[in-house]
Amino acid sequence: MSESRPPLPPFNAETAAQKARMAEDAWNSRDPARVALAYTIDSRWRNRAEFLQGRDAIQAFLTRKWSRELDYRLIKEIWAFHGNRIAVRFAYEWHDDSGSWFRSYGNENWEFDEHGLMRLRIASINDLAISEADRKYHWPLGRRPDDHPTLSALGL
Repeated sequence: MSESRPPLPPFNAETAAQKARMAEDAWNSRDPARVALAYTIDSRWRNRAEFLQGRDAIQAFLTRKWSRELDYRLIKEIWAFHGNRIAVRFAYEWHDDSGSWFRSYGNENWEFDEHGLMRLRIASINDLAISEADRKYHWPLGRRPDDHPTLSALGL
C-alpha cells in the first residue's frame, strides 16, 4: 500500500495553501527525517545547482544544510497552482557559524503524485547578507505563529 499525504491533487486555492503551510511547518522543524517523508522514495530535486534523487539523498542534503544554516526560519507563500503542481515563493533567515546573517529568497516548483507525495522539486535560491538588525523573523524556533506576517505583508 502506498503512503498518502493529504491534501491530494488536483489542488484548489485552499488545498494548495494548506500544502504549502504543511511544507513550511516541516522545514521549520529542521528535522531532515520528517521533511524527507513528504517526498516520493525516488523524488528528484534541483536545489540551486545541486541535483538529488531519493529520500536518502534528500535527508542527507537537509542534514548538511541545517548544520550550516543555523537558527533557520522560513516563510512560504503560494505563487500559483494547477492540477498536481504548485509554485511557491519563499524567504528564510539564518546565520552561519561566524554569526553572519542571511536572508535567502527563492522560488520552488513542485509536482505531486496521486498520493500527495512530492515527486519533483525545482528550487532557485539567492542569498542576501543582512545585519542582525535587519532580521524580520523573530519567532521562537519551530512553527511560524499563525499571526506572524506573510512574505507579502513583510514586503518581501
